[in-house]
Amino acid sequence: MGRTSDADERLKQAALDLMWEESYGAVTIDDICRRADVKKGSFYYFFKSKAELAVAALEKLWNEDWKPRLDRTFSPSIEPLVRFNGYFESIYLGQLEIKQKFGKVLGCPVCTVGSEVSTQEVDVNASVREIMSRKRRYYESAIRDAIAQGVIEPCDPTQKALALFALLEGLVTQARIMNDPEVIRGLPAMALGVLGVKASANSTTAPTQLTAS
Repeated sequence: MGRTSDADERLKQAALDLMWEESYGAVTIDDICRRADVKKGSFYYFFKSKAELAVAALEKLWNEDWKPRLDRTFSPSIEPLVRFNGYFESIYLGQLEIKQKFGKVLGCPVCTVGSEVSTQEVDVNASVREIMSRKRRYYESAIRDAIAQGVIEPCDPTQKALALFALLEGLVTQARIMNDPEVIRGLPAMALGVLGVKASANSTTAPTQLTAS
């Protein structure tokens, strides 16, 4: 079979990269195998289908990239408004870097795949929904902390997190469509506006060291 010790990991990474750079529907198993440098027979040793691989690839993204970054950025040791400001600033910087690298804005890999397969691939869509839910829980935790500190107006943390998520993904999707990361530049200020930050708390939103997202 050859180089099978990490073949499954290379297949997951190749699938993730190709689905993000192109689209789920446009990418074939042959494309993934070529990118991963894995024989097609080896693919079926690890995965029954492209959909099964896509689910595994999305979980890889969450476990190895998103969760560690979110854990750092949304650490309870950081003031809640600073968490949000740093996080949303990093979205712009991340997409700017992506365009410099690939020549195009790629947006969010999870939402890009999810919006494409929502009516087609049940298992892939379920994985996307679960990852989005996990991400929103970081928002909810920071919102609860901000309410407790009295720096934002009282609100329903779940609904406020949904509003923030909609703002983020809407702008990131527009940036992908327009191929222009500048669409996202104003995201931090807009996000703090959605949060309902009290005027007396503005000093807590000064930029901190950013983590890419």
